[in-house]
Amino acid sequence: MKLLPLTGIFLMAQPLITLDFLDTPTLPAPSVDAVTHADTPSGEVRVNPATRTGRSRKLYLESYGCQMNFSDSEIVSSILFDEGFDTTDSLDQADLVLLNTCSIREKAEQTVRMRLSQINSYKKRRPGMLVGVLGCMAERLKSKFLEEEKLVDLVVGPDAYRDLPQLISQVDGGQKAVNVLLSREETYADITPVRLNSNGITAFISIMRGCDNMCSFCVVPFTRGRERSRDAHSIVREAQELVAAGYKEVTLLGQNVDSYKWASADGTEQVNFAQLLEQVALVSPALRVRFSTSHPKDITDEVLHTMARHENICKYIHLPAQSGNSRVLALMNRTYDRPWYEERVQAIRRILGDDCAISTDMISGFCSETEEEHQDTLSLMELVRYDMAFMFFYSERPGTLAARKLADDVPLEVKKRRLAEVIARQKEHSRQRNARAVGQVHRVLAENFSKRSDEHLSGRNSQNQVIIFPKKHYQKGDYVDVLVNESTTNTLLGEAV
Repeated sequence: MKLLPLTGIFLMAQPLITLDFLDTPTLPAPSVDAVTHADTPSGEVRVNPATRTGRSRKLYLESYGCQMNFSDSEIVSSILFDEGFDTTDSLDQADLVLLNTCSIREKAEQTVRMRLSQINSYKKRRPGMLVGVLGCMAERLKSKFLEEEKLVDLVVGPDAYRDLPQLISQVDGGQKAVNVLLSREETYADITPVRLNSNGITAFISIMRGCDNMCSFCVVPFTRGRERSRDAHSIVREAQELVAAGYKEVTLLGQNVDSYKWASADGTEQVNFAQLLEQVALVSPALRVRFSTSHPKDITDEVLHTMARHENICKYIHLPAQSGNSRVLALMNRTYDRPWYEERVQAIRRILGDDCAISTDMISGFCSETEEEHQDTLSLMELVRYDMAFMFFYSERPGTLAARKLADDVPLEVKKRRLAEVIARQKEHSRQRNARAVGQVHRVLAENFSKRSDEHLSGRNSQNQVIIFPKKHYQKGDYVDVLVNESTTNTLLGEAV
């Protein structure tokens, strides 16, 4: 599982406690490239910005990892806003500090542990401050956090956010509080997220929760529970509300969106992902629609044909391969082999053309991977020529099938060397794919100012490529036709036409 990075990032700048210890790049994704995300397990860090509505208590919410975590933080903010909490971006104003955590790799957990230690040194000067951990680390490390290390006051799993008011009340009464029960029904479909981190242009809509795939390297099925799909009507309604509020783009989120399948209680309605995708695309022709993440075993021609029919469905697919070798894929329990993956890529090219962008995840040095099998990964990259990639060396996660049944026997120096070769290959492919855009006019949704100059706007085209162009009279939220005249590995540069 890999979910792509997000628009916008908010980092805390405090004299006593900072995020300087993080080596995760603070980039304005989703427009980041392959090299940027090589071996950066925790993705982004976000601090919810302040609201000032006069509520009696202040929530400081720091989120780590993937889009699903950031989407969950919007739900948490909504629940606690109704319970009398404004958000603050300053620890020294916080009555409640929550960290929404990521467990995808060991380094992500180390980051959160270090952060909790920093916050607890601050808490000693503010004894009334409550500290809690949310998300994927909650279930696995609840005992350590609460009892052994005494780092937190409450621990709440991703399916228990509705219980936060009761749990906070319990902590207010002097007790520790925990709820990490996983649910087969919870989708938070009736909760309108507080989109505090949004740029007002792009938004995320969670369409499902959990995962039924049991990839041997992955903790997600154990931390987020079984797969369940959200009511299709509530998803379309949320998209309609976003359009009415002026949003121009939505991303449909799920651990594996292609396995989305919702049925009404009386059985008269059944909606698969291709049908849901079309329903959202039909909300407005001016609404761009993206989705993440796809699984190679589940992405269908029906989805691809739906993308082809609707211009406002972006021509970009994140299709994690993880490895280019069939034996390694079997050890990973990916449930497809290399020929199957190659056929899905061929289907994308056949139905959507060579300009459809494809990205991937790659793991170097998985259990017992040989040098020849590593070369298979490089050869798959040559065959597909991904536009971007998220690349890691294998990091064993406690509780996973691989940790229980497979030996982590590839030496670290070999893992790092193989990863470096994967990165170098992807760098060249990203450069080549970006160079194809030069001389063409692209429809760009302007999302933010350029990092380097307020006289330039930055946005993405349908293929998720970042394009920077002089602002002129255009504003954030405008669709702009841009002639690209220069490319780098990371970015396209152009002029509005």
